[in-house]
Amino acid sequence: MAEASDTRDRDPASPEAHPDSARLLGVVGDLVEDIVIWSQSDLRHATDNPSRIIRTRGGSAANVAALAAHTGTPTRFIGRVGDDAIGIQLTEVLEEHGVEVRVQRAGRTGTIVVLVDRSGERTMFPDRGAAGELNEIPHDWLESLRILHATSYSFATEPAAGATLELMAAARARGIELTLDASSTGLLEDLGIATYLGFVAAVRPTVFFANASEAAMFDLDSALFANTLTIVKHGSEPTLVGAPDGTQVAVPVTVVDDVRDATGAGDAFAAGFLGARLAGQDVISAVHAGHALAGAVLRSPGAALDAANPQAFTTSE
Repeated sequence: MAEASDTRDRDPASPEAHPDSARLLGVVGDLVEDIVIWSQSDLRHATDNPSRIIRTRGGSAANVAALAAHTGTPTRFIGRVGDDAIGIQLTEVLEEHGVEVRVQRAGRTGTIVVLVDRSGERTMFPDRGAAGELNEIPHDWLESLRILHATSYSFATEPAAGATLELMAAARARGIELTLDASSTGLLEDLGIATYLGFVAAVRPTVFFANASEAAMFDLDSALFANTLTIVKHGSEPTLVGAPDGTQVAVPVTVVDDVRDATGAGDAFAAGFLGARLAGQDVISAVHAGHALAGAVLRSPGAALDAANPQAFTTSE
């Protein structure tokens, strides 16, 4: 099918609602369908396994955008979906969260199968489809942005990797702050650490998010991160905030009982942190905002804010 771009603006995120003088959070990356499988027993190979299955709007970048908008942060999502019914449905769901959506439409919308065990830990099987084919992003999609956030999933394939780097370079030239999430140990292994650090060097993020496992794969004390605020999450243990001047602060986390699904917790943290940063809050206050939003998704399927899962569109048991 022919490629098309969708730049429709809907209330409450229309140009009228956000004039040129306004400042938005921009998020570039994946918008896909998540098929979340909640296992109800220990996995038994080569036979049936009781489960609950939820189909929901997913994609790490789309999660950040939806959750940020839910908290009232004016947010724009930039990405690519298929020229198909599920692509239309996913963008409509994202818009219902108050996100201004700018997407290209071509090919087949991606899908990620997320297998969640009874402890809440998840294993993911991504097929990014159209999301990995993001290319030649219009620079006017950067208008009114103050922050542009990317997840490292954008670097998984070409042409999306090159297109994302080019957009971020254009954003930097406009004075837009750039932030980046390491996203996945599997992704970092697949890319190779040297290749990945080349992407980081090209982006030059002012804020870099990682969990403890991701951060252990490279040296955050190296010159590459000398001008970067690093945020390293340790689950229920304190989050470590590393300032460019070399100082480090441990910010305690409020423990969440009955964690059922860790999917989207890191995305929620980034959404809460970046929303607070956009609002002018200090770093520690932004970390607390990230903790609060991350804690809110841990009992729900996928990156949703409650057990009713307002982002899901069908459920099977």
